Amino acid sequence: MSEWQDHELVEQYLRAHNIDTVWNEQIKPHISLYDFELGELICSQGESAAMLYVLVRGKVKVYTTSVEGKTLILSFKTPLELIGDIEYVRGTDIVNTVEAVSPVLMLGVPYRYLKKYGKSDPALLQFLLDHITMKFYAKSHSLSFNLLYPVEVRMASYLLSVSFDEADTMLEKKLSTADLMDAASLLGTSYRHFNRVLQQFCASGLVERKNGFLLVKDHQGLRELAGQNIYE
Repeated sequence: MSEWQDHELVEQYLRAHNIDTVWNEQIKPHISLYDFELGELICSQGESAAMLYVLVRGKVKVYTTSVEGKTLILSFKTPLELIGDIEYVRGTDIVNTVEAVSPVLMLGVPYRYLKKYGKSDPALLQFLLDHITMKFYAKSHSLSFNLLYPVEVRMASYLLSVSFDEADTMLEKKLSTADLMDAASLLGTSYRHFNRVLQQFCASGLVERKNGFLLVKDHQGLRELAGQNIYE
């Protein structure tokens, strides 16, 4: 992760996403830019929260881990998305782990400046309320998705999400077969079942397993299998 300040570039991103009026002139000088590399953690479940991030470029994966150590994928997010908003409002530790699945650019502002300059700002409070309510709706949808849909649909959705960015362009990174056990865990299924379905995908020409990686071969076929019920 790298951090730098460029107030002109910050303003460009704020205007591009129509959120320049959300932040008052006292907060804006404290907004910085943050770069995250593919695979890098933006925040980890249970850690102390101190920063509100705004995703303005790239894609991230959001997942949760139970006390038994089991993980479950919740969603993939693209701009515009807030990270750390629930924690800021509730004053809690980080709720879910967020990981970059492509190169990511964030705007970030420390909580201390939000509390000092934005605690009673109607525009900022309405902005946070809108995004938090959308998150509760999305979480309900994702939990239903994992409970109601077969592994084939979930796997197709997962492969699409990790293989294509927010513009539906193929990412450079291929899914390593060494990560398949983690992927099975994220999808809430056993590795044996995951591998069985993966073999079916390979036989159908949807994906190719080669040199330790998985490569999507039939984008449209996966999308038809996933339907509209994808993690995004």
